[in-house]
Amino acid sequence: MFSKFFINRPIFASVIAIVIVLVGMIALTMLPVEKTPDITPPTVMVQATYPGANAETLAETVATPLEEAINGVDGMIYMNSSSSDNGTMMLTVTFEVGTDVDMATVLVQNRVALAEPLLPEEVIRQGVTTLKRSTNIAMMVAFFSEDKQLDDIFLSNYITLYVQDVLSRVPGVGEVSMMGAKSFGMRIWLDPTRLRAHDVTTDDVIAAVREQNIEVAAGQIGGMPSPEDQQFQFTIKTQGRLSTTDEFEDIIIRSDMQGRMLRLGDVARVELGAQEYFWDARYKGQSTVAVAIYAVPGANTLEVVDGVRTALAELEPFFPDGLGYAEPYSPTLFIQESIREVVSTLMLVVALVVLTVFVFLADWRATLIPSISIPVSLIGTFSLLWAMGMSINTMTLFGLVLAIGIVVDDAIVVVENVVRIIADEGLSPKEAAIKAMRQVTGPIVATTMVLTSVFVPTVLSGGITGLLYQQFAFTIVVAVWFSSLTALTLSPALCGLILRSKEKKHGSIFNLFDRFIRRTTNIYADIVNVIIRKTVIGLLLFAIVCALGVIGFTQLPTGFLPDEDEGTIMIGVRLPEGASLLRTQQVMTQVDAILSNTEGVSEYVTISGFSILDMGIASNGGACFVNLEPWSKRTDPKLHIEQIIQRLQGQLFAIPDALVLALQPPAIMGLGIAGGFEVRVQDRGGAGLEALAQVGENFIFSASQDPVITRLNNTFRVSVPQLYIDVDREKAQKMGVPLRTVFNTLQTYLGSAYVNDFNLYGRTFRVLAQAEPHFRASADDIGQLEVRNSQGQMLPIRTLATVREGAGPQSVTRYNMYPATTISGSPRPGFSSGQAIDRVAELLDESLPPSMGYEWSGMSLQEIEAGEKTILLFVLSAVFAYLFLAAQYESWSIPIAIVLSVPLGLLGAVGFTWLRIGMNNDIYMQMGIVLLIGVVCKTAILLVEFAKQHHEEGHSIHESAVAAARLRFRPILMTALTTALGMLPLVIATGAGAAARRSLGTTVFGGMLAATILGVFLIPIFYVAVQRTKETAVELEHKIEDAVHRPE
Repeated sequence: MFSKFFINRPIFASVIAIVIVLVGMIALTMLPVEKTPDITPPTVMVQATYPGANAETLAETVATPLEEAINGVDGMIYMNSSSSDNGTMMLTVTFEVGTDVDMATVLVQNRVALAEPLLPEEVIRQGVTTLKRSTNIAMMVAFFSEDKQLDDIFLSNYITLYVQDVLSRVPGVGEVSMMGAKSFGMRIWLDPTRLRAHDVTTDDVIAAVREQNIEVAAGQIGGMPSPEDQQFQFTIKTQGRLSTTDEFEDIIIRSDMQGRMLRLGDVARVELGAQEYFWDARYKGQSTVAVAIYAVPGANTLEVVDGVRTALAELEPFFPDGLGYAEPYSPTLFIQESIREVVSTLMLVVALVVLTVFVFLADWRATLIPSISIPVSLIGTFSLLWAMGMSINTMTLFGLVLAIGIVVDDAIVVVENVVRIIADEGLSPKEAAIKAMRQVTGPIVATTMVLTSVFVPTVLSGGITGLLYQQFAFTIVVAVWFSSLTALTLSPALCGLILRSKEKKHGSIFNLFDRFIRRTTNIYADIVNVIIRKTVIGLLLFAIVCALGVIGFTQLPTGFLPDEDEGTIMIGVRLPEGASLLRTQQVMTQVDAILSNTEGVSEYVTISGFSILDMGIASNGGACFVNLEPWSKRTDPKLHIEQIIQRLQGQLFAIPDALVLALQPPAIMGLGIAGGFEVRVQDRGGAGLEALAQVGENFIFSASQDPVITRLNNTFRVSVPQLYIDVDREKAQKMGVPLRTVFNTLQTYLGSAYVNDFNLYGRTFRVLAQAEPHFRASADDIGQLEVRNSQGQMLPIRTLATVREGAGPQSVTRYNMYPATTISGSPRPGFSSGQAIDRVAELLDESLPPSMGYEWSGMSLQEIEAGEKTILLFVLSAVFAYLFLAAQYESWSIPIAIVLSVPLGLLGAVGFTWLRIGMNNDIYMQMGIVLLIGVVCKTAILLVEFAKQHHEEGHSIHESAVAAARLRFRPILMTALTTALGMLPLVIATGAGAAARRSLGTTVFGGMLAATILGVFLIPIFYVAVQRTKETAVELEHKIEDAVHRPE
């Protein structure tokens, strides 16, 4: 016998356990810590700039060629692009989970290279950038002037010169994006009246600057090959690129025969200003530069943030006086706090389990044995987690928490059986251990196999849900295998070593408890004896349980992941179309005032000119990133994130002339902007942008009063006030004015022209030419701009073109190569995300015209894909459990009696979830049900195995069932209670990550409670019914064989 070897060699068994613990502790120090496994789909970004281009032009000339080239790249799930009126285009390609992001970046870059010949020349000059980075912000750092002596241009450029590059070198950082940045730019502010007076055009100015601001490589004197007597070698230097405003103002535009010169300073004002003026950032109302840190896909966010903090701490001593920084947005605080909460729960569960075991065994020696199995199994698990490249995250920690009550079960079965044999048969501890292991080795192996088997289908699951399941399942399975190894080696060895044959005298409390358990066992056995005779009634009750469980499960609201209080909030702001940045700043000031007086809010940064609702640069858009107070300071229910958002929203709605929405971050960073649902309505039939916008607006209007969904937002609008310049091409041709000259003039005066570069502080910055602000303040100014014809005459643009008012989109979004609008929203209180998704799909199917279609994205897409696999996963888990048991028992019938106990746990899981208002059928509940399949079968095995053994000894089926029920009632009660009580801290969890713990804990607690209470009565009935059916079938088979072979 396997265990006998270790019973006779307890030191050998102890050494194995010590080695397991030591290796596990070493692995623990090397395991990375993160919120979840690497489940965020990797993304590759493509960025391009077309100065002066509107959103439609950018979408047609830049986004479309790039999308056509990139479409179908290996591993791509979907792609979406956003083209904004400020001339910037961002295309995001999302890949399947597990894709090598480095290879994906190379593949995308190769496709971009194929598209570059189709792009406008100005776009190629600006550069098309391909980079790998996550779509979510890992952290945000706000730099500000503590004494208000440093202006925003100084702050921006100091960070660019001395901070940005250092942060970019931190391992795992994908991009350091400066929001509100105003990098140096040599601004040439043109004066159209002076240009007209001197008969100069914008092309003349740009040509002069490009000619005279140029880097020169002048060569060498005496360079090889040289004469044989050459003694010296000199490098030639001359001024090429200019660096000061005076030098630029001295650029000669034109000279005449008399030597008179027209310089740039005569027709323009040159200023060392900023490259962009389209946004503004403030930290608690103070001017700031907000630096957003994006991680590389797959990088450990906690390590990235720690690296950034370390880098900033090293730089801080060198900061100029008055420069300070803060972290107004720190999503990783939730990760750290939730991990701490789970670890605390882990410790509490261990204490509860050990206490439960002690109450039942009433002997510290007997309690010590199963207690030792807990650290051996749990710490040993870390070694295989490290070997498999996994991490310490919420999934693996949940697995460890749930494993505590399971890993102790095998040791309990061993110890309880040894103690019973010592008491009933008077054997020595060593002899009792040997006999006990003959009885329980089979059940221990069987329960380990069945717990392993139920998780086999999860290994086959793909996508995000598959990764979540796999790490959770792997942790539990490894812990259970270590537990079984300990139960077969160390536990029996310790039983033979430290248990005592002499009966231990206990205090009155233990005597009372022991008498209560014995009396309860006798009553239970008597009840089993009676109900076995009423098998039909028992099976009818089982049918009712099955029906209730299935109906309850199908009617339970569905969800993907529960919304958590992650300690951060985002606020999106949208003003009327065409609103200026100045108006947006005034609204953001009001938002700032509300936040500063909101209880529970810690720090925040506001950004004007960036629309988080539309995910693009927009003068009428704003965003705010908020850190809440730590969870320890928000124990009052009114300070929970949902209540804070509700109070905030009431005040934000009161801001006039603006839509302001407070948003809760998504459960998985990088999947969408906020929680709720997200769907892309696409123009697949070429109906046009106006038709697409109308469809979106109609849907929002019709669905705004729906009882299921709320907080609806449509990102696409074509009502943004615009001016249309209609150039008379025939007239321009007759008057000798090239169209290119007209368009270049408009772009330079109104949109700014990128001329070339200059060097300053060891960096390269851009030279930009544009009209002075007061020459481009109204539509009338356009007609007064002048161009030169082929005869050298200056002509005002109004002679060639007319300007009329119109409307168009501020940004154009495309999804999977179709123009699209993003419709997002949230379920109303009392409804789940699954119900919201179903309702939105129903409304879209009813209202969309034939030329339109829709696709889900973000969290909604993952939820739909996960829901399609749920039932199949449960069925396969039960099937695998049955097949493993059939192989273990070499029987097709006995496993049926065990697997029939599964619906009992389902009823409890569903029932308790229903009782907790607001809880859904989410992925944590589904994990709990898969685990329940194994745990419930494990309980049934303890009873059926002993009934089977008793029957094989010659007793009747009825007697065997009753005897097994009497014999195994106490260990079944102990193992069930240790598992159920181990879930209590999860059921009543609070703080960071509490929603996930409550969902998982409620499922397992309710399922174990129902499965134990109902199972101890119904499992004997299952065994009797199956065994009788089997024997009746065998008898019938023998009778048929006898009849066939009986001689006539």
